[in-house]
Amino acid sequence: MTAIELRGVTKEFADVTAVRGLDLSVEEGEVYGFLGPNGAGKSTTIDMVLDLVRPTEGTVRVLGRDATAEGVAIRRRTGVLPDGFAVYDRLSGRKHVEFAVRSKEADDDPDALLDRVGLLGDADRKAGGYSKGMRQRLALAMALAGDPDLLILDEPSSGLDPAGAKEMREIVRAEADRGATVFFSSHILEQVEAVCDRVGILRDGELVAEDSVEGLREAVGGEETLEIAIEGDGDESATDAVRDVDGVSRVDRDGDVLVVSCADGAKTRVIGALEDAGVAVADFHTREASLEDLFLAYTEGDAPSERAGEAPEEVSR
Repeated sequence: MTAIELRGVTKEFADVTAVRGLDLSVEEGEVYGFLGPNGAGKSTTIDMVLDLVRPTEGTVRVLGRDATAEGVAIRRRTGVLPDGFAVYDRLSGRKHVEFAVRSKEADDDPDALLDRVGLLGDADRKAGGYSKGMRQRLALAMALAGDPDLLILDEPSSGLDPAGAKEMREIVRAEADRGATVFFSSHILEQVEAVCDRVGILRDGELVAEDSVEGLREAVGGEETLEIAIEGDGDESATDAVRDVDGVSRVDRDGDVLVVSCADGAKTRVIGALEDAGVAVADFHTREASLEDLFLAYTEGDAPSERAGEAPEEVSR
């Protein structure tokens, strides 16, 4: 079953079009990373999935139901960790989770949920005294109430230390293994790359790429990052020499290190260009494009504006 399906969805606010002609499908049991720069339309899309706002055009179906007609039934089967979760300062962590369990008409043990997110020892403290990371953990515990079929996590790692972020990733994978669908939006791209089966990238309200991380790498030409340590301070000739090499898309310099984004076949030409320019190369190594590299390529306009795996089309903006 398709857990989330948007077809031809457009959302307009006054003179702003937040989402335009969006087609999006997330399969049952999938962990789907939903990315995009600020203002791309991610929050609006999530709000339409939850029936908090209605689309101007198009249809939204969630868990096999029409989101605009059956929003209450969908939300009973959905766990949500919203960005900027606000607590009731005077209520304890346990009271928050008890409320979530009752609202889902579930029979979860609140202490078990709090223990799962590492908050059992602070269950009786007033949530107003929780740190940002503790509030994130509390929101996640509430989202997990009732074993939801769909989890929507908006910036779930916000405020978490590395150990907390690791625990969050483990919970996401455990929920997917249980059969839940996870719709995961985050600016911490390492987290997305670690847990997501597929990634969709939104830009200006349109889905410009959708694939596995490896598929996105192939779609932008399999670019790699070449890090080159050069001897001495050098001058701008090193950067200029590399920038003109065929297959190089980007060159940055950090002291005596050049960071070059290039096609796999351009690496030898890059080193040769430096040597021809009289620049001594002390060392170099390559790494595959990270999700951050791919994100920048798609959102800054350096990559095709179609979904990965589909034939390119002429795109005008």
